[in-house]
Amino acid sequence: MGALNEIGLYVLQTLGSLYIALIVIRFLLQLARADFYNPVSQFLVKATNPLLLPLRKIIPGLFGLDMACVVLAITLHWLLIEACAAVVGLGFLNPFHVLTWSIVGLLGLTLSIYKWGLFISIILGWIAPHNPNPAVLLLNQLLAPMMRPFRRLVPDLGGFDISPIFAFLVLGILGILLSSLAYEVGIGGAIASLVVGV
Repeated sequence: MGALNEIGLYVLQTLGSLYIALIVIRFLLQLARADFYNPVSQFLVKATNPLLLPLRKIIPGLFGLDMACVVLAITLHWLLIEACAAVVGLGFLNPFHVLTWSIVGLLGLTLSIYKWGLFISIILGWIAPHNPNPAVLLLNQLLAPMMRPFRRLVPDLGGFDISPIFAFLVLGILGILLSSLAYEVGIGGAIASLVVGV
Protein backbone atom coordinates (compact mmCIF):
# COMPACT_ATOMS: atom_id res chain seq x y z
CA MET A 1 0.00 0.00 0.00
CA GLY A 2 1.38 3.39 -1.03
CA ALA A 3 1.74 6.49 1.11
CA LEU A 4 -1.32 8.13 -0.46
CA ASN A 5 -3.43 5.08 0.31
CA GLU A 6 -2.19 5.07 3.91
CA ILE A 7 -3.00 8.76 4.28
CA GLY A 8 -6.45 8.21 2.76
CA LEU A 9 -7.10 5.28 5.08
CA TYR A 10 -5.90 7.25 8.12
CA VAL A 11 -8.12 10.25 7.32
CA LEU A 12 -11.16 8.04 6.56
CA GLN A 13 -10.79 5.99 9.72
CA THR A 14 -10.11 8.96 11.98
CA LEU A 15 -12.99 11.15 10.79
CA GLY A 16 -15.38 8.25 10.23
CA SER A 17 -14.79 6.63 13.62
CA LEU A 18 -15.04 10.01 15.37
CA TYR A 19 -18.42 10.76 13.80
CA ILE A 20 -19.73 7.25 14.49
CA ALA A 21 -18.60 7.61 18.11
CA LEU A 22 -20.56 10.89 18.38
CA ILE A 23 -23.70 9.13 17.13
CA VAL A 24 -23.24 6.23 19.56
CA ILE A 25 -22.63 8.61 22.49
CA ARG A 26 -25.76 10.56 21.55
CA PHE A 27 -27.77 7.32 21.55
CA LEU A 28 -26.34 6.26 24.93
CA LEU A 29 -27.08 9.68 26.44
CA GLN A 30 -30.67 9.41 25.21
CA LEU A 31 -30.91 5.97 26.83
CA ALA A 32 -29.58 7.41 30.09
CA ARG A 33 -32.04 10.32 29.90
CA ALA A 34 -29.11 12.70 30.28
CA ASP A 35 -29.54 16.49 30.33
CA PHE A 36 -30.49 17.55 26.81
CA TYR A 37 -29.59 21.18 27.53
CA ASN A 38 -26.04 20.44 28.67
CA PRO A 39 -23.61 22.24 26.30
CA VAL A 40 -21.95 18.92 25.40
CA SER A 41 -25.36 17.41 24.58
CA GLN A 42 -26.13 20.42 22.42
CA PHE A 43 -22.84 19.95 20.56
CA LEU A 44 -23.71 16.28 19.91
CA VAL A 45 -27.18 17.25 18.70
CA LYS A 46 -25.84 19.89 16.30
CA ALA A 47 -23.12 17.58 14.99
CA THR A 48 -25.43 14.62 14.33
CA ASN A 49 -28.74 16.28 13.39
CA PRO A 50 -27.93 16.89 9.69
CA LEU A 51 -27.89 13.13 9.02
CA LEU A 52 -30.21 12.04 11.81
CA LEU A 53 -33.24 14.29 11.28
CA PRO A 54 -34.02 13.10 7.73
CA LEU A 55 -33.80 9.48 8.93
CA ARG A 56 -36.22 10.16 11.77
CA LYS A 57 -38.89 11.01 9.19
CA ILE A 58 -38.59 7.46 7.83
CA ILE A 59 -37.59 5.37 10.85
CA PRO A 60 -39.79 5.62 13.95
CA GLY A 61 -38.61 5.01 17.50
CA LEU A 62 -39.19 1.59 19.06
CA PHE A 63 -39.82 1.00 22.80
CA GLY A 64 -38.35 4.42 23.55
CA LEU A 65 -35.19 3.70 21.53
CA ASP A 66 -34.03 6.11 18.84
CA MET A 67 -33.92 3.56 16.01
CA ALA A 68 -32.91 6.24 13.49
CA CYS A 69 -29.73 6.75 15.54
CA VAL A 70 -29.04 3.00 15.51
CA VAL A 71 -29.64 2.69 11.76
CA LEU A 72 -27.46 5.74 11.07
CA ALA A 73 -24.57 4.34 13.13
CA ILE A 74 -24.77 0.93 11.44
CA THR A 75 -25.07 2.45 7.95
CA LEU A 76 -22.14 4.82 8.43
CA HIS A 77 -20.01 2.03 9.87
CA TRP A 78 -20.93 -0.18 6.91
CA LEU A 79 -19.97 2.60 4.47
CA LEU A 80 -16.73 3.28 6.36
CA ILE A 81 -15.67 -0.37 6.21
CA GLU A 82 -16.44 -0.56 2.48
CA ALA A 83 -14.60 2.72 1.78
CA CYS A 84 -11.55 1.64 3.79
CA ALA A 85 -11.54 -1.75 2.05
CA ALA A 86 -11.55 0.01 -1.33
CA VAL A 87 -8.64 2.27 -0.26
CA VAL A 88 -6.49 -0.72 0.80
CA GLY A 89 -7.34 -2.61 -2.39
CA LEU A 90 -9.73 -5.25 -1.03
CA GLY A 91 -12.50 -4.13 -3.40
CA PHE A 92 -16.19 -4.33 -2.61
CA LEU A 93 -16.80 -6.68 0.31
CA ASN A 94 -19.84 -8.90 0.85
CA PRO A 95 -22.48 -6.44 2.18
CA PHE A 96 -24.02 -9.01 4.55
CA HIS A 97 -20.65 -9.76 6.13
CA VAL A 98 -19.93 -6.03 6.42
CA LEU A 99 -23.33 -5.47 8.05
CA THR A 100 -22.50 -8.11 10.67
CA TRP A 101 -19.05 -6.60 11.20
CA SER A 102 -20.62 -3.15 11.59
CA ILE A 103 -22.97 -4.33 14.33
CA VAL A 104 -20.21 -6.20 16.20
CA GLY A 105 -17.92 -3.18 15.88
CA LEU A 106 -20.58 -0.85 17.28
CA LEU A 107 -21.08 -3.15 20.26
CA GLY A 108 -17.32 -3.01 20.81
CA LEU A 109 -17.35 0.77 20.50
CA THR A 110 -20.16 0.97 23.07
CA LEU A 111 -18.13 -1.16 25.51
CA SER A 112 -15.09 1.08 24.93
CA ILE A 113 -17.13 4.21 25.61
CA TYR A 114 -18.33 2.77 28.92
CA LYS A 115 -14.85 1.52 29.90
CA TRP A 116 -13.15 4.84 29.15
CA GLY A 117 -16.01 6.79 30.69
CA LEU A 118 -15.75 4.76 33.87
CA PHE A 119 -11.96 5.13 33.97
CA ILE A 120 -12.20 8.92 33.51
CA SER A 121 -14.95 9.13 36.12
CA ILE A 122 -12.80 7.26 38.67
CA ILE A 123 -9.77 9.51 38.04
CA LEU A 124 -11.92 12.65 38.29
CA GLY A 125 -13.49 11.28 41.49
CA TRP A 126 -10.00 11.19 43.02
CA ILE A 127 -8.66 14.53 41.82
CA ALA A 128 -11.84 16.65 41.51
CA PRO A 129 -14.75 14.89 43.21
CA HIS A 130 -17.25 17.77 42.93
CA ASN A 131 -16.27 19.13 39.54
CA PRO A 132 -19.16 21.21 38.09
CA ASN A 133 -17.86 21.00 34.51
CA PRO A 134 -20.75 20.21 32.09
CA ALA A 135 -18.78 17.37 30.48
CA VAL A 136 -18.20 15.73 33.88
CA LEU A 137 -21.88 16.07 34.83
CA LEU A 138 -22.89 14.51 31.51
CA LEU A 139 -20.38 11.67 31.97
CA ASN A 140 -21.86 10.89 35.39
CA GLN A 141 -25.36 10.89 33.88
CA LEU A 142 -24.20 8.55 31.12
CA LEU A 143 -22.69 6.08 33.58
CA ALA A 144 -25.44 6.25 36.22
CA PRO A 145 -27.80 3.63 34.68
CA MET A 146 -24.92 1.19 34.14
CA MET A 147 -23.56 1.69 37.67
CA ARG A 148 -26.93 1.51 39.46
CA PRO A 149 -27.10 -2.33 39.67
CA PHE A 150 -23.48 -2.55 40.89
CA ARG A 151 -24.07 0.09 43.56
CA ARG A 152 -27.14 -1.81 44.77
CA LEU A 153 -25.27 -5.12 45.02
CA VAL A 154 -21.93 -3.90 46.36
CA PRO A 155 -22.07 -2.34 49.84
CA ASP A 156 -20.46 1.04 50.52
CA LEU A 157 -17.31 0.34 52.54
CA GLY A 158 -17.14 3.36 54.80
CA GLY A 159 -17.30 5.91 52.01
CA PHE A 160 -15.11 3.87 49.66
CA ASP A 161 -17.05 2.82 46.54
CA ILE A 162 -15.67 -0.42 45.06
CA SER A 163 -18.57 -0.95 42.65
CA PRO A 164 -16.49 0.33 39.66
CA ILE A 165 -14.17 -2.69 40.14
CA PHE A 166 -17.09 -5.03 39.51
CA ALA A 167 -18.32 -2.87 36.63
CA PHE A 168 -14.86 -3.15 35.01
CA LEU A 169 -14.95 -6.90 35.60
CA VAL A 170 -18.29 -7.27 33.81
CA LEU A 171 -17.21 -4.95 30.98
CA GLY A 172 -14.03 -7.03 30.60
CA ILE A 173 -16.03 -10.28 30.42
CA LEU A 174 -18.35 -8.73 27.82
CA GLY A 175 -15.26 -7.61 25.89
CA ILE A 176 -13.90 -11.19 25.86
CA LEU A 177 -17.26 -12.53 24.66
CA LEU A 178 -17.40 -9.86 21.97
CA SER A 179 -13.86 -10.70 20.80
CA SER A 180 -14.93 -14.32 20.48
CA LEU A 181 -18.01 -13.26 18.51
CA ALA A 182 -15.85 -11.05 16.28
CA TYR A 183 -13.62 -14.02 15.51
CA GLU A 184 -16.67 -16.19 14.73
CA VAL A 185 -18.04 -13.67 12.22
CA GLY A 186 -14.68 -13.34 10.45
CA ILE A 187 -13.24 -10.14 11.91
CA GLY A 188 -9.54 -10.79 11.91
CA GLY A 189 -6.32 -9.88 10.13
CA ALA A 190 -6.72 -7.02 7.64
CA ILE A 191 -10.48 -6.85 8.24
CA ALA A 192 -10.01 -6.11 11.97
CA SER A 193 -8.12 -2.95 11.10
CA LEU A 194 -11.14 -1.71 9.12
CA VAL A 195 -13.78 -2.22 11.84
CA VAL A 196 -14.29 0.56 14.39
CA GLY A 197 -14.54 -0.68 17.96
CA VAL A 198 -12.88 -4.09 17.51
